[in-house]
Amino acid sequence: MNTTTRLSLMLYLVFVFTRPGLAQQNTKPFEPVSGQAGKDVVWVPTPEQTVEKMLDVAKVTPQDFVIDLGSGDGRNIIGAAKRGARALGVEYEQNMVDLAKRRAADAGVADKAQFVQGDMYEADISRASVMLLFLLPQNMTMLLQKFRALKPGSRIVSNTFGFGDEGWEPDQTEAVENCQTWCNVLLWIVPAEVSGSWQLPDSVLTLTQKFQNLSGTLGDATVSDGKLRGDEITFIVNNARYTGRVNGNVMEGTVTIGDRAQSWRAVRGANRGIN
Repeated sequence: MNTTTRLSLMLYLVFVFTRPGLAQQNTKPFEPVSGQAGKDVVWVPTPEQTVEKMLDVAKVTPQDFVIDLGSGDGRNIIGAAKRGARALGVEYEQNMVDLAKRRAADAGVADKAQFVQGDMYEADISRASVMLLFLLPQNMTMLLQKFRALKPGSRIVSNTFGFGDEGWEPDQTEAVENCQTWCNVLLWIVPAEVSGSWQLPDSVLTLTQKFQNLSGTLGDATVSDGKLRGDEITFIVNNARYTGRVNGNVMEGTVTIGDRAQSWRAVRGANRGIN
């Protein structure tokens, strides 16, 4: 083979193997590897049975808007979309975003499951009624104030990890049956903010709040067993059990003493309450 022939053959081979179509055919699709590094956390997939348990515990419905921060291959968001919810995944790695979009299309839920590239700490989560997460405690803690600012009653569901020993304790913990790894699901219900003074007709209710737990006084009496679950409030004063709902600067409900029940109402920072 002379020099001219060899050169022609080399040019032909370069042309064939660098054509866009063939290069595309020879490029393997991106496949994530468990444990691969990310910006803030490594990627580890949540087992599908744990995803389903998280959706069950969150009680996801078509009325929900679900957000996942660090959404990876999109399985939490796709699972929510399959239950009819609108859902958004925020993921820093663009190749993971592209993979999640393909998986959503393959699952037939691309109209409900959206994915964007972005920093989870900067993401706007204000529309979320449900957060589905698989993050480390330090990530959860850094996001705590954003979670607390969600509408009361919003649900935060996490695979395995919470906010650390001194943080926000979950309202509910569930184990996944027949599960080998990542088998615990934690639920928090975002509580209303009720710290401060509330005026009843003939006394002042003063409350101190630590997440969903309440303490304080009603007049000179001690408030005990105080709890918030979203906008639902309960507490006991002496032998009286108070239950009710918080709506901004007003809370009202029923107080029960033995077999007797009557309504109660309190206004934040007001001079008087009204029965």
